[in-house]
Amino acid sequence: MANPKIRLLVTERAFGCSEYCMSQEKYASQSFSIEHIIPQILGGTWDVNNLALACQGCNNSKFTKLTALDTETNTKVPLFNPRQHIWTDHFEWNSHFTVILGITPIGRATIKAIQLNRDNLINQRIVYRAYGVHPPPQSLITL
Repeated sequence: MANPKIRLLVTERAFGCSEYCMSQEKYASQSFSIEHIIPQILGGTWDVNNLALACQGCNNSKFTKLTALDTETNTKVPLFNPRQHIWTDHFEWNSHFTVILGITPIGRATIKAIQLNRDNLINQRIVYRAYGVHPPPQSLITL
């Protein structure tokens, strides 16, 4: 469990959003997790450069994965790493801002492996968009 100072740093750095699916913690039914980008079981540490804010769905789906298959190129690629990659270099929103599209092998593989377009997320995005709180402003800029 992250100490409060680390949790605050990671949460502020992520603008309160899951660094994978861009869900906003303030609208979530569960607190977000401090996720180890490289899992502890694979040698990952509590260094802040190995930590990301993740909703429960993303954290559970990622689990210990570091790579996944890009079905378009049929190659194994690393998953999106919020400390090394820029979200907008690998992902974009569809025209309704309800579905995340992968624009690179890393993006496509991450969407599939972490299930960034889970049905409940798409439904939440539709509702949040209707209320004008989605997408979060930071997802339109370089993180």
